[in-house]
Amino acid sequence: MSYPTERRGNPVVAFIVRVVVVAIALWVATWLIDGIELGGATTASKIGTLVVVALIFGIVNSVLKPILKILSCPLYVLTLGLFGLVLNALLFWLVGTFSSSLGLPFVVDGFWPGFWGAIVVSVVGFVLHLVIPDSLDRR
Repeated sequence: MSYPTERRGNPVVAFIVRVVVVAIALWVATWLIDGIELGGATTASKIGTLVVVALIFGIVNSVLKPILKILSCPLYVLTLGLFGLVLNALLFWLVGTFSSSLGLPFVVDGFWPGFWGAIVVSVVGFVLHLVIPDSLDRR
């Protein structure tokens, strides 16, 4: 079913809202989880780092995750979907590694911080998307 554009909202605003939501979720993960660290001297540099890492996170989740889900389909079936947690942890760890290699002060120290960080980012993102009006968050 197609809706008029005025009911859908602006796609640029929706994109910005999603990036901000992921950046906030990443900040909460750095605050709660030992082994996920956000460096930076100033608040502005920390915010900039979170926004860039949120963009990297979005790219990894939109490009790599579907491919890896298809390739690991037997593991999803065998573990009744619990392999999704492992895959999310590995992707989160990959985002941390890639961010660090780009010189960004965002570090994920291993699998377990990636595991818990992925869970925190998922839960915080879910809660924030519930709070944001649908007119801004077109998903």
